[in-house]
Amino acid sequence: MTVAGAGLYGLLRAEAKVARRIIGVRSDEPVPDATGWYGRTRPGPAYRVALIGDSSAAGYGVSAVEDTPGAAFASGLSQRADRRVYLRSFAVVGAQTSEIAPQVDAALLIEPDAAIILVGANDVTHTVMPKESVRHLSEQVRRLRDAGVEVVVGTCPDLGTLKPIAPPLKQVARTWSRRLAAAQTIAVVEAGGRTVSIGSILGPEFEAAPAVLFGPDQFHPSADGYRSLVAVMLPSVLAALGLEPDDEEHLEALRGEAVMPVARAAVAAVRQPGTELGGTEVRGDRLGVRGRWVEMRHRRRRPAGEAESPELHEAAQAPEGA
Repeated sequence: MTVAGAGLYGLLRAEAKVARRIIGVRSDEPVPDATGWYGRTRPGPAYRVALIGDSSAAGYGVSAVEDTPGAAFASGLSQRADRRVYLRSFAVVGAQTSEIAPQVDAALLIEPDAAIILVGANDVTHTVMPKESVRHLSEQVRRLRDAGVEVVVGTCPDLGTLKPIAPPLKQVARTWSRRLAAAQTIAVVEAGGRTVSIGSILGPEFEAAPAVLFGPDQFHPSADGYRSLVAVMLPSVLAALGLEPDDEEHLEALRGEAVMPVARAAVAAVRQPGTELGGTEVRGDRLGVRGRWVEMRHRRRRPAGEAESPELHEAAQAPEGA
């Protein structure tokens, strides 16, 4: 590690301790579990979706299941696809990337069509080095892809907008989280998944309206914040399942969409929240002289209907042939 890097690491460690004290102890109230069936009156077969990650995936801070990201993802997918959806939430509040392997173990048992992963913020607040964090993420994405699961990862949000982190170390948190997000992007794409930059979830929108888009602890999103997160990611989940709208079948230069090397695209994605990156080929080649080719997309946010409550099934997981 360079002297500058060591200094950045030390500053973030100190600021993270202060921020965690301000945020306080997590509530003992359980997070509403979004696991269950959505769109039960719609035709089958059902899509199976695994939700993996930390508190942002679980929906920490809301009291109604309809306000969780899981319910919003599953309801939106059901409505857009006109299909039943079985979503199983494996997310654990406080999880770091090194701790998601057991979640993936459990997720593989339901043979999901897609896995949505939200993780990274706790790695920053616990000063996990980005290289170590992305190694764990890459391993789990590869496991899912090897099993034929489509994977969409929401990269680490911009923690520079958090109120508990004061200037000048707010800039340190921003630098660290953006560096992790870029590294996550490269690792996930190279492992066969696709990423969506969710910097806006704790970025300009949140900075402008923190009372609306942050929860009471000023660290986790509110119900409106989680809906904003899902609005950014759901179009990419639909695309991963082959459900992208006809008007997004081709790259659109006017929206800044293009094919480029993954490292260059990762930096651009961090700067422009809502950017989706996924692997592609150029003249039949996955690799160019500057690395993996990717498509950079800026998908339209499409209004989603009201999130519904899940209907529970008597089994702990979706039954065979669901």
